[in-house]
Amino acid sequence: MEFVHFLSSHMLDPAKGGKLLYRETVEQAVLAEALGYMGVGIPEHHLVNLLLVPSPLQMAVKIAAHTRHIKLMTSVCQLPLRDMRVFAGEVVQAQALCDGRLMLGVGKGAFGFETERIGVPMEDTKPIFEESLAVLEALLTRADVAWDGARYKFEALTIMPRPEDPIPLMLGVMAPAGIEAAAQKGYHVQTTPLGAAHGALEAQVGAFHRGRAAGPGGNRLSLQRGVYLVRDAAERRRMVDQAYRYYMSFDNVFGGPGLVDQGIVRPMGRTQTVEELGQNIVICERDEMIDRLAEYQSLGIDDVIVTSNFGQPQAETLAMMERFAAEVMPHFAAKQQAA
Repeated sequence: MEFVHFLSSHMLDPAKGGKLLYRETVEQAVLAEALGYMGVGIPEHHLVNLLLVPSPLQMAVKIAAHTRHIKLMTSVCQLPLRDMRVFAGEVVQAQALCDGRLMLGVGKGAFGFETERIGVPMEDTKPIFEESLAVLEALLTRADVAWDGARYKFEALTIMPRPEDPIPLMLGVMAPAGIEAAAQKGYHVQTTPLGAAHGALEAQVGAFHRGRAAGPGGNRLSLQRGVYLVRDAAERRRMVDQAYRYYMSFDNVFGGPGLVDQGIVRPMGRTQTVEELGQNIVICERDEMIDRLAEYQSLGIDDVIVTSNFGQPQAETLAMMERFAAEVMPHFAAKQQAA
């Protein structure tokens, strides 16, 4: 099992500004490579101060210029917000500029606030995504592609330049039925139970394995989870509280009312308690963390996308990454070598 550092890129205080936000994002990516993480996960969101990366491909290219081998995983590019004829060329360009290290995660979008204000109602994102994915794959693999569908109608065209390196394609899916269908078709899958209990995670993982067993195989499961290695009980309480405050805003735009003031998402009450969230996500000390992540490994999860930034200062995030790499990752590297 390998680890991917998720570049959360929150701007909870708007006074921070984009220059510092993205400087810190790149700094985390550079450190992740130095510490031995397999990759970094790059989100995409618009119009809100959470997970704020409007152009994940642009961010991937920037990080590639400062690193040598770490994988650059988009997590995920929202296909319904784009024209695939333009996006396909951007993907090929990004893969060339990233020296073949791009891992293209794509999805339908998760925040109704942003999709609707960009002209795509949330209820339309699924059919638009499905057609967009088919168009994207055709453009990346064939010349003289013509299309006559619900969203796309165009005469034969060929995107340029043509792909020279493989572009691994990963679908971002949360519902077990969708995960199973994607895995059966041979797609790599990114998923997350967010702050839900372990049973939700098991259902997602089980769906992937059923789908992979019924399909061509060879595809990977990347699971995103809140993970933060603490040094003691006091730090655990503080970080669980920090994560809870983050989810108070996240819930507002993820299936919530979408109350946003000049780009700042309003925090709102949650039905889940702080204690329940603390039990579900992996904020704990070393021995407990190794035990819990070992269970993830036994479930057959290939990559854990480690979400460890809940709005705390950059210095704390970097220090936690170093502790995690020194105290937790070697345990799983040793197991992988033994296998």
